[in-house]
Amino acid sequence: MTDRARRLLLSLALVGVAAVWGSGFVMVRDAVASYPVFSFLGIRFLVATLAFAVLFPSAVRRLDRGTVVAGLIAGVILCAGYVFQTVGLAHTSASVSGFLTSAYVVLTPVLGALLLRRCVPRAVWAAVAVSTLGIGVLSLRGLAIGPGEAVTLLAAAFFALHIVGLGAWASPREAYGSSVVQLAVAAAVSSVVALPGGLTVPTGTADLLALAYLAVVAGAGAMLVQTWAQAHVAPERAAVVMTLEPVWAAGFAVALLGESLGPRVVLGGVLVLSAMVVCERPDAVARLGAAVRRFGEEVFDRARPAYRAAAFTQ
Repeated sequence: MTDRARRLLLSLALVGVAAVWGSGFVMVRDAVASYPVFSFLGIRFLVATLAFAVLFPSAVRRLDRGTVVAGLIAGVILCAGYVFQTVGLAHTSASVSGFLTSAYVVLTPVLGALLLRRCVPRAVWAAVAVSTLGIGVLSLRGLAIGPGEAVTLLAAAFFALHIVGLGAWASPREAYGSSVVQLAVAAAVSSVVALPGGLTVPTGTADLLALAYLAVVAGAGAMLVQTWAQAHVAPERAAVVMTLEPVWAAGFAVALLGESLGPRVVLGGVLVLSAMVVCERPDAVARLGAAVRRFGEEVFDRARPAYRAAAFTQ
């Protein structure tokens, strides 16, 4: 296989992961309409935990105390993010949920600065401003933010906190083992919360298929493909490809749920996506800005003699 074909295969693999995760918004949106949220999450995480344990048994055996403790904390945070995202999906569209959830890309460096005292580049602050504008376009209803959108933004904040925590605590060598611990914690927490109302197991074929898809395909399978691809792709390139997730979510929402993307959703989505790209590739944005500035200066230099001649003849 040539290097070009290999790069194309890796990029297509990451695009596929983004598509699978984007389709998950539609699956969850449809499932929570008729199924208790915590029961759904508890069983989803339990199946994903078993799938990971089967795929990576050696990672489970290598777990040490530090990895388990970090995984327990990260698992609670991850569970909170999924709970708020799932609850939010019951009160907003899948397309809006996809764009708002993706705000975690911008929130992550901000939380890193607040909690870990890390320096935030100016490009990231610009991305925060653009993302905030996009979130306002997507969420505001008059002067108030919709309840589904507010809960979804809270989910994005927890996902960002989860990433910051993993960056501070987790070891890349223990990534798979830590994932098993986190999924097990999320399954346990969701199941315990669901117990007072009864832990309901889905019986319908559609619900079972949705559950299997989200746990195995969008959970363990997508994580496996992402890890394989990102081992051979630069993080910056992978991050930009993965920003397609909310675009896929919007596309699946239109195709499968019949949602309509009005001007508000399109404008807000474009602003959030732009902020994500600025946040992930500030170097590319800086080069683009420099190129635009040079082009403007060149145009001005060429036009200046004609302007002076016209001014002299007046």
